Amino acid sequence: MKLAIAQINCVLGDLKANADKILSHAEEARIAGAMLLLTPELSLCGYPPEDLLLREGFFSACRKALNELAAKISGISVIVGHPHEQDGRRYNAASLLQDGKVVATYCKRLLPNYSVFDEKRYFDRGDGTLVFELSGIRFGVNICEDVWEPEAAREAYLAGAQVLLVINASPYALQKQESRYEAVRRRIVETGMPVVYANMVGGQDELVFDGGSFAMDGSGSLTAQSALFDECLSIVELSEDLSPEGDLVALPGEDEEIYRALCLGLHDYIGKNGFPGVLLGLSGGIDSALTLAIAVDALGAERVHAVMMPSPYTARISLDDAREMADILGVRYDEFSIEPIFQSYLETLKPSFVGRDPDTTEENLQARIRGNLLMALSNKFGALVLTTGNKSEMSVGYATLYGDMSGGFSVLKDLSKMQVYRLSKYRNSKGRVIPERIITRPPSAELRPDQLDQDSLPPYEVLDAIMECYVERNLSIPRIIALGYPEADVRRVVRLIRISEYKRRQAAVGVRITERSYGKDWRYPITVRYQDDF
Repeated sequence: MKLAIAQINCVLGDLKANADKILSHAEEARIAGAMLLLTPELSLCGYPPEDLLLREGFFSACRKALNELAAKISGISVIVGHPHEQDGRRYNAASLLQDGKVVATYCKRLLPNYSVFDEKRYFDRGDGTLVFELSGIRFGVNICEDVWEPEAAREAYLAGAQVLLVINASPYALQKQESRYEAVRRRIVETGMPVVYANMVGGQDELVFDGGSFAMDGSGSLTAQSALFDECLSIVELSEDLSPEGDLVALPGEDEEIYRALCLGLHDYIGKNGFPGVLLGLSGGIDSALTLAIAVDALGAERVHAVMMPSPYTARISLDDAREMADILGVRYDEFSIEPIFQSYLETLKPSFVGRDPDTTEENLQARIRGNLLMALSNKFGALVLTTGNKSEMSVGYATLYGDMSGGFSVLKDLSKMQVYRLSKYRNSKGRVIPERIITRPPSAELRPDQLDQDSLPPYEVLDAIMECYVERNLSIPRIIALGYPEADVRRVVRLIRISEYKRRQAAVGVRITERSYGKDWRYPITVRYQDDF
């Protein structure tokens, strides 16, 4: 028999649109000869619903939408993910829809409560199994986290399942697909069951769901693979030995994978929230250049507005490179000199600043003037301001509150500085859009004469490595030093990370690409004196 995977991009809370999309895919799958369609975890409402799940009306609306969808299903069986309420308890559930009815419901057994997940806050744990027969084949159902541990798959097998169906809303992170393969292979070794794994695709706030749905046979060999980052309907055919055979789409390399995740995250944030477009400050530096390239690739040049705001310290080559890049990409481009405004600020503050030498105060004024101008344009025209800072800078507080941190979405938020350079080179390998000088010249905020980032920070190669150890791997200071990094640099970077938490709390949401971003999965106190110096 044939079954289908609807790797769909759901809009959180848009129950009608999500149900219509499921119904459309069900009809397409039926026409293609499939007898069963899998949709992702919580496909009816989108994932993660978060505190919507604390509202009684949300469960009622989901129940109504599920019943209305079931009534329209004919000629094919469909597995739909949805919130489910029963006897005063609330579950993350999957229901089997057949012949106009909800035939059976399975409730997720393992509730992740780590990283970006908070399911124990919202759901009760299920304790049953769902095994159903179709065309003489017995299928078991698991939901996402269930397949990462042995219990749920084993009980489905003991209940008679021959093929395991797993529906997922598994967010993207580097190397995540390999982790999924490994988890599924462990269940196959334990049960001998082939597995069909359906995953959601699309951006939801900081999360990106990468799709990559797949199937494996009873030996753990990959027998079907859907694309990453694209909506699609994949047909899988079960052979006589129940091996699920389908197309094997080649997966991209790491740089392309990250780049596409950033594009999808930005595209869906802008589209799902109804913004007409984006605008950003283009400085002639690497971060704003990469942000501009991603914005154009994600949204189209007609929806992107770049603004260059030179100060007395802006190098001529920065102006030239910004103009060239805007011309290559064909975006709207404006220049506003901030020098008159800057001088006006200095004159206004002069009586209060008397007797004090210039310092970062004057540097931050320039950044804040630029932030104000961008926000004024946003207010007037409705476009969302993109911030252009990266994870390295946000780690150590090398950013100005209400200045270059102004804006509503941060494309590079989870990208280290060295990754910014890598992705810039990757993008140019697909067609030159970033002037080479932007990539090769030393980075500078250009807020004082002859300024370079490394006047204030360790070399980015060192900073990024220390940041990864401390933030993403949770290593202590002594363990990082033991890896060979200079003690002075380690202590300096960790101190800057600790004292910059108050800035990160006020930073724009941005795309998550690692297992430890500065978002849902980073929850450190601002006021704290503990230091794990052992």
